[in-house]
Amino acid sequence: MIAIKTWMTRALAPLLVAGAIGSASAATVVETAAADARFSTLGTAIKAAGLSEALSADGPFTVFAPTNQAFAALPEGTLDSLLQPQNRDQLTNILLYHVASGAIRSGDIPAGTTAVTPLLEGAVLCVTREGSAVSVADGSGSPARVVIADIEADNGVIHVIDKVLLPGSERACP
Repeated sequence: MIAIKTWMTRALAPLLVAGAIGSASAATVVETAAADARFSTLGTAIKAAGLSEALSADGPFTVFAPTNQAFAALPEGTLDSLLQPQNRDQLTNILLYHVASGAIRSGDIPAGTTAVTPLLEGAVLCVTREGSAVSVADGSGSPARVVIADIEADNGVIHVIDKVLLPGSERACP
């Protein structure tokens, strides 16, 4: 009888642990970004735009997340201006330009250029994969490099980019 209990404990232990891990709630894309110091500016912008709750929903979402360095590369005064309450709509549009519905992992991106529709209505991002390198061209036609891909969250995936994507009229997709 002891041998059977021992065998069952050994056999079921991995399943119980896996079940506990699988049932534990992972962080949302917002929480994942907020926990990483490289995204403190993005976190501030998400809060200022009032998007925390929406981006914490079930999703799934794909977030092209600019680093603090990417925000620092904006023209002087741009970020401060965007964070002002009177510019909330403009900030919201810029942030929604960084988010697409669905969880698009780097392995899902075909070679070449693919049009991806962000949550910003009427906009298009051009995602290009050449070998293992992935870039995202915005409305200015200037590409952001994906420097870290596939950071998993419970409601999507985050790709770290080196540039703030800005809506515009330039369209780099074929």
